[in-house]
Amino acid sequence: MSDELPAPPDIARDVFAGEAWDRANAFAELLAGPGVVRGLLGPREVPRIWDRHLLNCAVVAEAVPADVELVDIGSGAGLPGIVLAIVRPDIRVTLLEPLLRRTVFLEECVATLKLGNVEVLRGRAEELAGKRVFDVASARAVAPLDRLLTWAMPLLREGGELIAMKGERAAGELAEAEAQLRASGARTAELVTVGHGKVEPPATLVRVVAGRAPERAGRRRRR
Repeated sequence: MSDELPAPPDIARDVFAGEAWDRANAFAELLAGPGVVRGLLGPREVPRIWDRHLLNCAVVAEAVPADVELVDIGSGAGLPGIVLAIVRPDIRVTLLEPLLRRTVFLEECVATLKLGNVEVLRGRAEELAGKRVFDVASARAVAPLDRLLTWAMPLLREGGELIAMKGERAAGELAEAEAQLRASGARTAELVTVGHGKVEPPATLVRVVAGRAPERAGRRRRR
């Protein structure tokens, strides 16, 4: 399958600068080869690996603060988690994925690419809540925003950020998640576009800043 992989577009040289360039090319080969063979990526996605997957995930780094701990929820084939780790060596990335065949692939990618800023955890977000706290949570095509909020917010410190890749559905999902945003104690929620001049169309994200979840009325009421 990897022989169907197109040459990277010129802009990829700017996005994946320095040491990131070799890692990005190696990751593209892993996605197009073992990633397709093991069913983590569809064969029809191979011609679009650079523009739809690698570049589209790389520009998300524009919205990620410096020197943070990031958890990639439902990491799948490592999109966007591995890509973010490649372009942002300053951040520490946890790839959280419940399925064994995917975590095996992720571990192989991390080893092959020599990504010292990445760990792979097999499990669900609900199982990690209360055990780990992160500065940023990322997610791509995992679940509707209202459900994603229930998974991500317990993993974030107060003031931490959920960065969800939502594309053309972003505005609609943000509106539909209004009740869950209030219930989870979100401080702010907004649409952000990244990748202007690098990907077409620019990537649309939903960014939610975590506050403290409101206490239930029953907990406050004392007799």
